[in-house]
Amino acid sequence: MPSKAKTGKKLVIVESPAKSKTIAKYLGEGFIVEASIGHIRDLPQPSELPAELKKTSIGKFAVDIEHDFKPYYVVSADKKKKVTELKAALKDADELYLATDGDREGEAIAWHLLEVLKPKVPVYRMTFGEITKEAIQRAMGNLRDVDQDLVDAQETRRVLDRLYGYEISPVLWRKVARGLSAGRVQSVVTRMVVDRERERMAFKAASYWDLTGQFGAGSGAASFKAKLASVDGAKVASGRDFNDDGELTSRNVTHLNEELATSLAAGLQTAEFRVRSVDTKPYTRRPAAPFTTSTLQQEAGRKLRFSSKSTMQVAQRLYENGYITYMRTDSSALSDEALTAARRQASELYGPEYVPQSPRVYTGKAANAQEAHEAIRPAGDSFRTPAQVAKQLSGDEFRLYELIWKRTVASQMADAKGSTATIRLGALAVDGRDAEFSASGTVITFPGFLAAYEEGKDESRGDDDSEEARRLPNVAKDDSLTASDIVAVGHETSPPPRYTEASLTAELEKRGIGRPSTYASTISTIQDRGYVRKQGSALVPSWIAFSVIRLLEQHFHDYVDYEFTADMEGDLDKIANGQAVGAAWLKHFYYGEDADPGLLSIVNNLGEIDAKEINSVPIAEGITLRVGKFGPYLESSVPTVDPKTGEVVESARANVPEDLAPDELTPAKAMELMETAAPEERVLGEDPHTGHTVVAKNGRYGAYVTEIIPEMTDEQLANQPVEYYKNGKPKPAKKPVKAKPRTGSLFASMSVDSVTLDEAMQLMSLPRVLGEDAEGNVITVQNGRFGPYLKKGTDSRSIGSEEEIFTITLEQALEIYSQPKQRGARAAVPPLAEFGPDPVSEKNIVVKEGRFGPYITDGITNITVPRSTSLEELTREQAVELLAEKRAKGPAKRPAARKAPAKKKAVAKK
Repeated sequence: MPSKAKTGKKLVIVESPAKSKTIAKYLGEGFIVEASIGHIRDLPQPSELPAELKKTSIGKFAVDIEHDFKPYYVVSADKKKKVTELKAALKDADELYLATDGDREGEAIAWHLLEVLKPKVPVYRMTFGEITKEAIQRAMGNLRDVDQDLVDAQETRRVLDRLYGYEISPVLWRKVARGLSAGRVQSVVTRMVVDRERERMAFKAASYWDLTGQFGAGSGAASFKAKLASVDGAKVASGRDFNDDGELTSRNVTHLNEELATSLAAGLQTAEFRVRSVDTKPYTRRPAAPFTTSTLQQEAGRKLRFSSKSTMQVAQRLYENGYITYMRTDSSALSDEALTAARRQASELYGPEYVPQSPRVYTGKAANAQEAHEAIRPAGDSFRTPAQVAKQLSGDEFRLYELIWKRTVASQMADAKGSTATIRLGALAVDGRDAEFSASGTVITFPGFLAAYEEGKDESRGDDDSEEARRLPNVAKDDSLTASDIVAVGHETSPPPRYTEASLTAELEKRGIGRPSTYASTISTIQDRGYVRKQGSALVPSWIAFSVIRLLEQHFHDYVDYEFTADMEGDLDKIANGQAVGAAWLKHFYYGEDADPGLLSIVNNLGEIDAKEINSVPIAEGITLRVGKFGPYLESSVPTVDPKTGEVVESARANVPEDLAPDELTPAKAMELMETAAPEERVLGEDPHTGHTVVAKNGRYGAYVTEIIPEMTDEQLANQPVEYYKNGKPKPAKKPVKAKPRTGSLFASMSVDSVTLDEAMQLMSLPRVLGEDAEGNVITVQNGRFGPYLKKGTDSRSIGSEEEIFTITLEQALEIYSQPKQRGARAAVPPLAEFGPDPVSEKNIVVKEGRFGPYITDGITNITVPRSTSLEELTREQAVELLAEKRAKGPAKRPAARKAPAKKKAVAKK
């Protein structure tokens, strides 16, 4: 063992700077706390590998696939300075404490630090679930070594994701579109969203009717609402009695249509109603378990309207600053200290009767070594109430802390008690039909945990039978009731609701796909990739997601299969628990066995993939949606007649609006879009000077006119002049270069179906030369992206309207140039949002509309608003954090200019 350093200092390495500041307060003198700022090294892109490795078994993935799938790690360029700082700090230390997070990712970061720093002093692994003095002291008493099984599991996951993405993504590039990506979990999550949209597209609504009425138990008594339950003893059909094809699936039910329901309502207007039964049952409701990562994301989405990503960002700040325990956990259990703190606080705030005799113990379904061993709760052995932290926390941080505090305290409170009553009442209609109505309601006699907190719910299908808030009168069997407002009510069955981030997170956890700690980043990724967008809080898939999933289902079925993906998580758990070895598992996954082909075999034997078929979705008879290079469009194979020209069009196309959800593209909507679509191309006539055909078209960047230059004939090619080398030999004939056609964008006042040949000739003649100024500088006028303008050398000046392009004179142009150039003459566009001063730059933070979408700026640093975050959801805290992340990355690095080779000095001849 080497001798101790002279200084006697202890170096503690954590992951984030915020955490290092908080921990340093509790460790005191003798400890130096540094932050690695996440991972210090990772797998490089294969293009970044040294030249000598690119042709080896490492070259394809930066993983040695022929030698136990050993990863080739490199220190990230932006972490080299940090590594140098950590090595310098380690030189003055006699002990090293690796205090990264306690999950697999944190264990891997600790291992990477060991591998890179190569410490020659004693090393201790230190983990804690919260950043409090008590937790730090307990952690110092439970030091251990780095868990190699956890490291193996994380490394296996990292290599697995590299193999999956790098083998499958290129197939998407070739057959769907460049720049797409496949991911082991992200592809499955995208499939879930697409599958739900497919269900909505195939859904057929069914209509059904029922009756409602207001009933009273006598003068002065409050009336209550009841709903028709049965007719002549048969249950009345409701939404849950139909399937998604609109068919009635329940037997022995009465399906009321409008005519039957209306006639029954009319026949009950003068009927005498009596109570037929009153059924009362005790009501008990237990509190929900403390938060796990998954349930926190779900509840924050329902109650606070936070995205999963925002929830985790806010929770990260709360954890690092010592307000809550670690926020990545599968466990719903509480420590003994937390149980005591929650029960004590519930008793103090609500009374001893609100606390059960013994603590409530919750167990989660996932009991493995990957995640923390305690639920998300307020930090400390004594909880701070929301009122006590209100001044220290920002708006979003306070709201999330309050939610966590309420859930934790409520989890240790008594059950809510009450009673549920169901009243059945009925009468005979004038036509002899027996109608029975029903009403239910719950009375809470002891609120218990509801005094502190009530869990939210996701949208569900079927009838809303929640009756908890309804108060019913005190009635008995055979009591007479007065009836009023008996009306027939029509309904339609509803399709399966789209996933929200909360309900998608719940479904992923239910299926065992991925890890709760990665749900937020996965859901954010599929939005940033353009596979999914938000419509309100609902997740809507794009048409390109349909193409991607269709290809994966047809050619990589297992890799987007829900059970297969969940089983992989189980295998990774076995590796984490030391029950399996990562290298052997990866070998089976990639190379396979005789009867079980691996990923490599599947990729190498794909056969022909029909890209057109993959990118096509039948919508109606003769109308197909195509996913094209520039977006989705409809194509009709049925000949139609142009209503304006009377010409028969063999095939037609129509663009699909970006905001139109796939399930809204019905056959009727498709026909409407085809009928109202502007013609793609219209022949205007021939140029009288060249004889070239002039057409008007709709293009990606708007409508324009252009000329069609015919191909050279064989005779023209044969008559091309022959070129010769200096030695007199003929040069090989060059490939004829086709002349570039003249084009011109249509003015805003023009359209493809109205522009004339004369207008087209004018547009194609631009830019128009007006003349020269006194110095001989040519002045032209032309139309540009930002409107019409004059140009003289590098000096451009805007003019009023597009029509002036053909009327402005040289004299008018010279007059404009004689005036000083005005900058910023346009009316200032107001910002989309404002968030006050930035804490670093002290400049005002605003959101502006930019060329590539909305972006956040403080006038110094700019950052695009992520696709996964809508402007309505964007908060000040998120804006500040995004700007801080952009500053930390520094300016984008440009490739260094290649230096010219040094010239060799001429050697004088002797």
